[in-house]
Amino acid sequence: MPKRSSSVVGREFGGGVRAVIARTGLTHRRLAELLGWQEAKISDLTLGKGGVSEPDVLLLLGYCQATVEEREHLLSLFHEAGSAWLQMPKDGVPDQVRTLIEHERDAEEIIAWSMVIVPGLLQTPDYGHVVTGHSPVIEAEAVPAVAAARAARASILEPGRRFVFLVHEQALELPVGGIEVWREQLAHLLRMSVRQYLSIRVVPRSAGMHAGTCGDFCLMKFPKYPPVVYADSVNYCLFFDDPETVKIHEDILTALAAVALSEEESRAVIDNILEGLQ
Repeated sequence: MPKRSSSVVGREFGGGVRAVIARTGLTHRRLAELLGWQEAKISDLTLGKGGVSEPDVLLLLGYCQATVEEREHLLSLFHEAGSAWLQMPKDGVPDQVRTLIEHERDAEEIIAWSMVIVPGLLQTPDYGHVVTGHSPVIEAEAVPAVAAARAARASILEPGRRFVFLVHEQALELPVGGIEVWREQLAHLLRMSVRQYLSIRVVPRSAGMHAGTCGDFCLMKFPKYPPVVYADSVNYCLFFDDPETVKIHEDILTALAAVALSEEESRAVIDNILEGLQ
């Protein structure tokens, strides 16, 4: 892992190393002294910036008595290269992977595009429960716990950051759950839409063919490292942080924003669908 700016894979690697070191009770300074390293080397490594060789990694993990499973996992991350990082969660729940949740928590701005259903961060608990229950990879007995965990992610929707949700009109018209669940979801969107730090804009059916037909995704921007694009499917998720892929998705969002209704117009669309359910 050559020395470079922090990437998604690098931060995942660094987080794993921090956990191994923390278990020893040693400070980074003391560990550096014991290994004969500069403390900055430990810092760069735990921040996911690299700057160490594979023998260095093995030395550190061995000294910290990392388990075989930890060593294999961290070495696989150490060797990971390329512009995309694929994760296939063991429990088959892509939007509950720790990497996504941590990046959502650290982001200063999240711009999400959703074409089929209401974006996850804006789903009510009941709406999310119905969506979770229709997943082919989640066992029925696990649905309540997974749905609750998904709902908990919405706690990041607080002042101090910026959230933009671009939603296709058809996602709002999809009858998820019974009338009561659907109605409450639309009402929730109206309540959220008046928050100053949160924008909900609808891409109307009248827009016709549009750039967003490539699929749902979100773009996360951070104060200290480059933007990350996240996309998922039934049992896998992808993280991209290379400039070219990020630029492509930024252009898609720009194109969608150009055809999306204003915030006020979007509220009128949501309210109109809601009135039709009375």
